[in-house]
Amino acid sequence: MEKPTMLQIKEIYYPVLAIFGVPANLLTIVILSRGNCGLSKCISVYMVAMATADLLVMIINVIVHHIFSYFFPYSFLSYTAVCKLIVYMKCNNLDMSVWFTVSFTFDRFVAICCQKFKTTYCTVRTAATVITTVSVLIYLENIPYWFAYEPDRIIDNVDWGFRPRLDFFSSPAGIAFSWLDSILVALLPFALILMFNCLTVRRILVANRARRGLRGHNSENRNDPEMENRWKSITLLFTVSGSFILLWLTTVVSFLSTRLTNAMYYRGDYTAPAYIAAETGYMLMFLSSCTNTCIYAVTQTEFRAELKQLMKFPWIFILTMVKK
Repeated sequence: MEKPTMLQIKEIYYPVLAIFGVPANLLTIVILSRGNCGLSKCISVYMVAMATADLLVMIINVIVHHIFSYFFPYSFLSYTAVCKLIVYMKCNNLDMSVWFTVSFTFDRFVAICCQKFKTTYCTVRTAATVITTVSVLIYLENIPYWFAYEPDRIIDNVDWGFRPRLDFFSSPAGIAFSWLDSILVALLPFALILMFNCLTVRRILVANRARRGLRGHNSENRNDPEMENRWKSITLLFTVSGSFILLWLTTVVSFLSTRLTNAMYYRGDYTAPAYIAAETGYMLMFLSSCTNTCIYAVTQTEFRAELKQLMKFPWIFILTMVKK
């Protein structure tokens, strides 16, 4: 019997995504850590954290879950304890990817709109504190996932697979946790990113209008370094947050619709529109963990130069060894 089309697409899509996503995020971490991209250290800290979270998404969510667990269904990855660990880490990785993006957006909002607060907040120490605090809170918030699943079957006294515990998800605590998780992953981050971006745009438009009025309408406006720096900063901010919103939008809509209607999108029918929509959303969501490298390469000249230099290094090293 021929496999459903969506399963065939997933079997090709996720390996290709991993082949591109893992090296891309590794290169991003290395390049940004070198500090030669012309970005402030504060911005670099957030961007390295975002690339690290995306790398973990590629390794755990894509490679381990969607590739290894799928193609090797009876390996040690099918032990219940390992399955629980994978679910826990998957949730942590996605949450960090979301909230690091929110933290980056808020940092740029403060830098542009809150000049008095900028000197105390937009620092490397504050960025490191924010990232550490967010990570710890996420790991603590997802602890209930360890108790939300039970073994699917027991073979020779060994727990295999996992399935949701009905007593947990039907309990008041389980329902509250489920809705809290939905709000923290789907609703609140999107609302915050949109709000911060709108306020930032408003601030920049007002500041640019005032600056043009002070400088006068002459040819000098065309070569205003301060305005150019502002637009570079806003371009980086909007491409990162805009890409995130667009690629997560399908998943959020599908996720919320199933929660609000108390419906499950998967009931064994791989051709159901709800299943196709949900899986398409997941594929786009994981794609967002690869796009930042392309965004940095397109919008940041220094990053692009560092990327070219890093890509040339292995070939230069090989040619040098061959000549010797």
